[in-house]
Amino acid sequence: MVQAYILIQTEVGKAASVASTIAELDGVTQAEDVTGPYDVIVRAEANNVDELGKLVVARVQAVAGITRTLTCPVVHL
Repeated sequence: MVQAYILIQTEVGKAASVASTIAELDGVTQAEDVTGPYDVIVRAEANNVDELGKLVVARVQAVAGITRTLTCPVVHL
């Protein structure tokens, strides 16, 4: 299982709607609108890195109102 945080910047006024839309996607365990340099932070999981990439590129980035994403895979040191 691969887990990651996805940091999202949105268009002005779109953070809440982006977070609620993303929260409904399979593979997303949590989506919160936040303050600071990012507008939404998402916790996601997938069986492998390829599936995680497909989740981000094909489904998360397709949500209306998103301007930029940054995916941060969780590592266990």
